[in-house]
Amino acid sequence: QVQLVESGGGLVQAGDSLRLSCAASGGTFSRYTVTWFRQATGMEREFVAAISWIGSNYADFVKGRFTISRDNAKNTVYLQMNDLKPEDTAVYYCAARYGLPNTRSNEYDYWGQGTQVVVSS
Repeated sequence: QVQLVESGGGLVQAGDSLRLSCAASGGTFSRYTVTWFRQATGMEREFVAAISWIGSNYADFVKGRFTISRDNAKNTVYLQMNDLKPEDTAVYYCAARYGLPNTRSNEYDYWGQGTQVVVSS
């Protein structure tokens, strides 16, 4: 079993930055893909960014603004979000699966509780 705990969400203004954290425990961290998804009210959950031992990848709508990184010593994955826009408002979830990355939420076995990001105009 893998346990994930997100933190770092909040209410910010457009153009501001936030750094989300996902602390993981209970697994062989280096062989898990850790991914950020987000879900806005009334919308489907969507892929944001993923990181694994083979690298990272991003959704097109956040490329150039968001950066995913990993600190294996701390078993923590971060999502640095810059130039936030109102359309980034959502609950952000950290998810993990063993092995290769995947952009489909139903392919992930472990989830955090979510952290809410609200971006005002």
